[in-house]
Amino acid sequence: MSIKYAYLGPAGTFTESALHLVAKPDDQLIPYVNVTATLDAVRKSECDRALVPIENSVEGVVARTLDELAMGVPLVITGEVTLPVNFALMTLAKPDLVKIESIATHPHAEAQCRTYLSKNFPHAQIIETNSTAAAAKGLLEGKFDAAIAAPIAAKNYGLQIQSENIGDNPSAVTRFVLVEKPGREVSPTGNDRTSLAVFIAIDHAGALLEILTEFAKQNVNLSFIQSRPTGKELGHYHFIIDAEGHIKDLKISEAITNLKRICEDVRFLGSYPRAV
Repeated sequence: MSIKYAYLGPAGTFTESALHLVAKPDDQLIPYVNVTATLDAVRKSECDRALVPIENSVEGVVARTLDELAMGVPLVITGEVTLPVNFALMTLAKPDLVKIESIATHPHAEAQCRTYLSKNFPHAQIIETNSTAAAAKGLLEGKFDAAIAAPIAAKNYGLQIQSENIGDNPSAVTRFVLVEKPGREVSPTGNDRTSLAVFIAIDHAGALLEILTEFAKQNVNLSFIQSRPTGKELGHYHFIIDAEGHIKDLKISEAITNLKRICEDVRFLGSYPRAV
């Protein structure tokens, strides 16, 4: 039975490349305009699962993904994918590169290619787009002279790659999470990650320490922690936490039980196999 996947589009994004690592040939891959729309496709049952970026090793977290998972209509993470990030400069044809006066890309991509851009195109106008694939697609409409995107975008839109592997950090990696409606149980593998959104009642001295202590008492290692404002008022925060282990592990379940005693709320975001 085929699965219908939503992903951050348009076609040609790094998210699509990552999705090809988990989807089967007969599955349906449907692009959406942004992270919220991608996740809403699952909430509205338009798609079975969604793949969205959550963290980049160079640029850090994808805030919209964190906020949607923590405060949107509940969804759970059932898997993750990591993908090395390979940026390419592409154009419609093969022009003399010195004539490139405008280059479009996503802000995260521009930030990861600054050395290349300053060296080769110091006077070019950098135009921000919603995704690297949107930049590639915009080339077809003549909006700018070049785009920085994933190599798959050049294939999808019939573009010419002028330079590849132009990122400043050749070991850059993006982590993506596979998300669906609550209900499907993911069995422990022995190499799992549990994600939580932990809400404190109000910011106070030692609030984070109280949370960390509950994991330390259970000898649980944390691989990720990020604070985010709830949007309610100043000083009202929650934390996104990734812990090593599965919800069925006694030490994880004990830590969560104890957190619920000291926190305003704890939202379980999923236990799933680790990609790294």
